[in-house]
Amino acid sequence: MNPQRRRWLRQIGALAPLMAGLPARAQPASAPAPATAEPPAEPVRPGRVLAFPQDHGAHLAARTEWWYATGWLGSEAAPTHGFQITFFRSGTGLAAGNASRFAARHLLFAHAAVTGLPPAGASGTHSHDQRIVRWNGAPDVTTGHAAVGRGAVQLAGWSLVDVGPAWHARVPGRKLGLDLTLARTQPLLLQGQAGFSRKGPELRQASHYYSEPQLAASGRLVLAGQQAQGSGRAWMDHEWSDEILAADAVGWDWIGMNLFDGSALTAFVLRRADGSTLWAGGSFRAAGTAPRSFGADDVRFSAGRRWRSPATAASYPVEWQVESPAGRHTVRALADAQELDSRAGTGTVYWEGLSELLDAHGRRVGLGYLEMTGYAAVLKL
Repeated sequence: MNPQRRRWLRQIGALAPLMAGLPARAQPASAPAPATAEPPAEPVRPGRVLAFPQDHGAHLAARTEWWYATGWLGSEAAPTHGFQITFFRSGTGLAAGNASRFAARHLLFAHAAVTGLPPAGASGTHSHDQRIVRWNGAPDVTTGHAAVGRGAVQLAGWSLVDVGPAWHARVPGRKLGLDLTLARTQPLLLQGQAGFSRKGPELRQASHYYSEPQLAASGRLVLAGQQAQGSGRAWMDHEWSDEILAADAVGWDWIGMNLFDGSALTAFVLRRADGSTLWAGGSFRAAGTAPRSFGADDVRFSAGRRWRSPATAASYPVEWQVESPAGRHTVRALADAQELDSRAGTGTVYWEGLSELLDAHGRRVGLGYLEMTGYAAVLKL
């Protein structure tokens, strides 16, 4: 992923005491504890060698983790739909001695969104949904689990599974849904220093983070009850961490862009309350070459046109100038209204949407997703 979704997880973490306090099925005193022991902690650290396919799986000793896939269907010149599916895991630090299968050792939650892109002058269609469940860490729990040693996360019928040459994403639904194959076309992209990605001025403010750009997407989407078949491109992120963001980080802006020439551009900035940059980073990989990792002083985001959400009153920059060692680019949303307002469920509000990447001459050279957090008022759970 993207820089960090830790702020969301910090908010969601407030749910843990409530969920852990729900009544659980009584267990006989002599009943053996289920096989839910957490693996020994292996801290996020520079120099750790990521191994695959094992590291596609869950890292239960880490505090936070997510798997994140975004993309589009249609042609490069005229994409028809954008899609997002994200699974999160948050270790609660609770119920370590509780043998119940309802023990809330982890929270699993997921977001899905589909955007129908507008014809010229229209507003487009955007819909999203969410799921959340507590999980005791045991494998193959039917309500939700994240596999260790292989990429497979499932929650209330939603799933994201590594099937070898591809990821398979599934969200069944009559009004909103997706059933997509995201086939690998390039090697993994290890972000930061061989997968060790700094997210703040202190070394502990980091994650293990890798991306899979230029995935060949194909399959079916459902939006407002209407089905659409097609093919396009996708981007996959997987990230895990032990440390929450620095205390003065209030949000971030992030892009993951698939360029039409096969290149991949990642860039992000973490913001303070006054809008100044606390930290920045990213990478660029031209097709067939080694990636270049960006330093904290290499990236600059300058906000342009803004859109105000009628639901939350948050004001989001939906056009940016992004400067990095890859050059100067414009990032522009293909539809303004791509906010995910999940205050009624998992409690987070952020903007995540399909956007175009323009070069210095104004030519569209790529498509991908822009993510913006920290622009809406914080919901107190």
